[in-house]
Amino acid sequence: MQQEKKVVVIGAGIAGSEASWQIAQHGIEVELYEMRPVRPTAAHKTDQFSELVCSNSFGSDNPGSASRMLKDEIRSMGSLTLEVARECSVPAGASLAVDRNLFAQMMTERLSSHPKIKIKREEVLEIPNEGVVVLATGPLTSDSLSNSLGSLLGTKSLYFYDAISPIVATDSLDLSQMFFANRYNKGETPDFLNIPLSQERYDQFIQDILGGEVVLPHDFEEEKYFEGCMPIEAIASRGPRTLAFGPMKPVGLPDPKTGKMPYAVIQLRAENRFRTAYNLVGFQTKLRYKEQERIFRTLPGLQEAEFLRLGSMHRNTFIDSPQHLLPTLQLKQHLRVFIAGQLTGTEGYLESSAGGLLAGMNAARLIQGSDLLVLPITTMLGALLGSITDSNRKDFQPSNVNMGLLPPDDFTGKKDKKAKYARYALRSQRDLHTWMSGNHLGGL
Repeated sequence: MQQEKKVVVIGAGIAGSEASWQIAQHGIEVELYEMRPVRPTAAHKTDQFSELVCSNSFGSDNPGSASRMLKDEIRSMGSLTLEVARECSVPAGASLAVDRNLFAQMMTERLSSHPKIKIKREEVLEIPNEGVVVLATGPLTSDSLSNSLGSLLGTKSLYFYDAISPIVATDSLDLSQMFFANRYNKGETPDFLNIPLSQERYDQFIQDILGGEVVLPHDFEEEKYFEGCMPIEAIASRGPRTLAFGPMKPVGLPDPKTGKMPYAVIQLRAENRFRTAYNLVGFQTKLRYKEQERIFRTLPGLQEAEFLRLGSMHRNTFIDSPQHLLPTLQLKQHLRVFIAGQLTGTEGYLESSAGGLLAGMNAARLIQGSDLLVLPITTMLGALLGSITDSNRKDFQPSNVNMGLLPPDDFTGKKDKKAKYARYALRSQRDLHTWMSGNHLGGL
């Protein structure tokens, strides 16, 4: 590919800021576009870079947690975001939280003072036709830029309400209260776990979700749902049996213990090829997290469930990454264009910064003519990006980091979740350092 003198980064949120820093640290000029304050958004209050909108938390800092694993990885890779977050952290128990104003101020100062970064305060209406580009405009991407990206991908719209179902760890389930089966026994192997419900148990569940406390939309969010991805509580509000005729219909799924059709069935689908995690099919919800844990743990087999991700619904903009994106964060059909942050279908500030880090490093390497980087799937970032770019995935939903993304190890001793996650964390650091050494990244 012909050498380019610079990289254009569009969007100075968490992902775009981190990407710009990584590119500049490689000695390559960056044009960083941020439309604020020329064009404000309904969510942001300032014109500062990396402004945190909905929370000031970068997740758990507990050793052995998925969030801490990712922090340790991007720290080793030279993350500016994590460095600044540590510098302006505030007390938050076992989590890493920051002073929002100070964090944005420090990020803005670091980027603005870098000799290789040129700031342009203007709106970009379409993706540039040539040159290396990192698109990191997040869930509030403007309509014009969304349309430009949609045209590039061959799709009409990227704007809709995110419909995320809860994910549970397989080894936390009581499988004796469930059964493996596909509807009407279709398929070579049973792909679904099924929880049969009696009418009494179903009625109680409907009562629970209709009485649960829900999350109210942000001021900048318009309540806009498609019929196929409505919250379960919204479906249930149409009538007590609506769910039993919808995502919980039992047809074609007789209970092998009784030989009879249950009144309703909850289906769980494998989240990865390792079957270490399952998602509750059709259980997108606006119930508050504590309410989800309380209510869902009353269901058969879920009493001790470990929730790797809880359900949510909110306005979002993201691409169908399994169809369009490589693990390098390049568009498959447009290798000069990188996508970073929530546009890729990752959730969370930490995840956005990590994606921006890799996109920036790879954009720089593309210009330099170096091999592009793909992280080992035994690392948390490698597992996350491998998951969202897995071309075999269907019904793609955004994801944050969780232990269910990682491949299992070959340990056969006593089941101990804490010990298992500690092993995963050690494996991540070992494999990351080997990978970095092999890619000559030790000096970054």
